[in-house]
Amino acid sequence: MGNQVVIIVGTFILLVTGLLLGYVLSQLVLGFLGFNLLTLLGTISLILIFGTLYYVLFWQLRRQQVQSFNSFNSEITQQTAQEFLTHNDLRNDLVARLDGDIDTAERLIEQARENYPGMSENWYVEKVIEDLDRDRR
Repeated sequence: MGNQVVIIVGTFILLVTGLLLGYVLSQLVLGFLGFNLLTLLGTISLILIFGTLYYVLFWQLRRQQVQSFNSFNSEITQQTAQEFLTHNDLRNDLVARLDGDIDTAERLIEQARENYPGMSENWYVEKVIEDLDRDRR
């Protein structure tokens, strides 16, 4: 909410400053406003205000995009790491149930993939473990 307020207020001030700057420059060009030190400093200050607000506004927008990207990326990284750890734990459990026979574990997982296409890797390992438990009963 705070970022949105900064963006809205900054946009409004940027609009007003831009209108003032355009008006002053048009009056100078048309000759209705005399060119002196006061109008020079006023025009320069309007240009500086306009440029600064423009920079701050887009810096704020960029910062907001980067923050949302970083939080999204962090969520995905945490989720992927958790899935990886769970996947490794399941595979280790399966290999342990097969007395260390990795080739058999891979063969059973591959059979589950063929029989049930489109499922997640963890699902296949869980399915093989459940089938082993069921067959051993």
